[in-house]
Amino acid sequence: MINNDVLRRLRYTFDYSDSAMMKLASTQDKKVTRAEVSAWLKKDDDPTQEKCIDEQLAIFLNNLIDDKRGKREGPQRPPEKRLTNNLIFMKLKIALNLQAEDVLEILALASFKISKHELSAFFRKPGHKHYRECKDQILRNFLQGLQFKFRPQDVSLKAPKAKNNTKVNDDPVSVDPTTDTTIDLTNKDAYKWKKLKPSS
Repeated sequence: MINNDVLRRLRYTFDYSDSAMMKLASTQDKKVTRAEVSAWLKKDDDPTQEKCIDEQLAIFLNNLIDDKRGKREGPQRPPEKRLTNNLIFMKLKIALNLQAEDVLEILALASFKISKHELSAFFRKPGHKHYRECKDQILRNFLQGLQFKFRPQDVSLKAPKAKNNTKVNDDPVSVDPTTDTTIDLTNKDAYKWKKLKPSS
C-alpha cells in the first residue's frame, strides 16, 4: 500500500490531532513539523503531497507501539529502511495488542474472511516455508475494519455477506475525510472492544 494512505487511515481511525501525528512521526534527533505532516496527509491527486518514505512510516508505527503498549527498556529498535505490507500489518497487530481472533474479527467487519492458518502465514519470517506475502487487498481491508471497530459512532453497516478470500467491499468509509464512499454499519454489538491508552 501507499504509505501516505496508511497514515491518513490511521489518523482518521484514532482521531489524532496534528500535534499527536507530529509526536508519533518524530524521533529524539528529528522533530517532524506540522507542514510535513500536512504534506503527507494530502490526497494522492494533490500536487503538493509529499511522499512518506518507508523509514518515516516505520518511525510512526514504532512510536505507535510505544504509545499504545509502553516503551520497552533498553536500546530501541532502529526503524526499517524498507517496509512491506507484512511488517506494517505486524506492527499494527503489536501496537493494538491483537490476538489472531481479534484480527479475524476486524477483517470480518470489512466483509473479508480468511482462515486463522492463512492469517498466521502473514506473520512468519520471510523465507519460512509457510510465509505468505500480504497483498494490498488484505492490508486495506484490515485498515478499513479498524475504522469500523474504533469509530462506530461515525459509520453504519449494510455490508454484504463476506466470502472467503473475496474482497467484498474495498472502498473507504464516507465519513473518512480522505474518501467519498458511503458504507452503512448497524450491528453495535460488533463494536465491543477493549479501551486503548489514548495518545498524549
